[in-house]
This record gives sequence, C-alpha cells and structure tokens, in this order.
Amino acid sequence: MFMLVSLIGYIVEVSRGLGITLSVFAMTLIISLPLGIVVAICRLSKNKIICSIAKLYIWVLRGTPLMLQIALVFFGLPSVGIVFDRLPAAYLACGLNYAAYFGEIFRSGIQSIEKGQREAANILGFKTMQFYRFILLPQAIKRTLPAIGNEVITLVKDTSLVYVVAVNDILRVAKGAGGRDANTLLAYVAAGLLYLVMTYVITKLFEIIEKKVQYEE
Repeated sequence: MFMLVSLIGYIVEVSRGLGITLSVFAMTLIISLPLGIVVAICRLSKNKIICSIAKLYIWVLRGTPLMLQIALVFFGLPSVGIVFDRLPAAYLACGLNYAAYFGEIFRSGIQSIEKGQREAANILGFKTMQFYRFILLPQAIKRTLPAIGNEVITLVKDTSLVYVVAVNDILRVAKGAGGRDANTLLAYVAAGLLYLVMTYVITKLFEIIEKKVQYEE
C-alpha cells in the first residue's frame, strides 16, 4: 500500500515534465510532417541535383543518432556563431530528423499511386500543385497511415532524448525526483507509465482514423 501511494506521488511529480515532452512532440510533428512531404517530392524529382540532395539529407539524418543531432544543434552550432535556446534546438533537431523518416514514408505512398491518375489529371486541366494537393497526397497519406502511426509512437519515446540539453521533460524530472529520494525505481516506473499512457492514446487515435478512412473508401 505504501509503495502504491509513493508511486502515485511520483506520477504526480513526474507529470510536471509532461508539458515539455508534449511541446517537443507537437513541434516535431508541426515541422517534420510538411517538411517530410517536401523531402518526398524532392526525392522523386526528375532533377538529378534536387534528387541527390534529398537522398543525402535522408541518408545523413537517418544514419546518425538523434541524440547526436540534438547535441550538434545545441552544443556544436554555437562554435560557428549559430545559437539556439534549449527547446528550439530540440524542436529543430527532432523536426529535421523525423522529416527524413516521414519523407521516405510519403515517398513510398506517392509511388504506390497509379501513374494513370496523373495523366487523367492533366486531361482534366489540373496543374502540378493542384494534382499533388487534391489527388496524390491525400491518397498517399491514407495509404501510409499505419507507417505514420508507428513513427509518431516512436516519436513519443524519442522525446526523452531532449534530456541531453537539460530541459525538464518527463525523464529528467523522474531522474531528479528519484535521486533526491534515493528511489530511482519508482521514479522511473512513474515515467514509464506516463509514456505508456501517451503511446496508448496515440495508438487508439490512429486506429480510429484508420477505421474512418477504410469506411469512407
């Protein structure tokens, strides 16, 4: 009983870091989703230079650890005169990283669309941007929803990496509380429960969206 009461107390205390965690999560999505679409379009470009730049971007951002990228933005860039505060550095690094992953997801979705649709759109007088906006991207997003959902769930867990720039997210608050009371077990269990709740909510949300999309089709 005492352990349960202590755990509840830790959950309440650790939840003080929830705001930071959610802000990193939300800002990363705001940056990475539209940028991922741009990366996908560039990756499929017939212009070899644009395509090569997109390939290089994806290779570098997916091929190096996110924690390293966060540290590079916050600790490395000031050496060349580019300075970010802690949270903006985390937003930028996470956003750029996830844009590479979403870019590959969107690329696969775009490539799955029948080529005949572009020809039909041209006959109907659709311009390129109109074709992407009203025909291609809505279908590509629908087809890639499961993969997008998996990446979003991974993002919830990856928000803990902002710990490296010493912002008071869930993990850092949990470590502080556990170190203060010499009870890191319950503090980290409390943090784990909060992450589990967030991933559960997001999983259910995507299940609802996927069912709605399948029903409409």
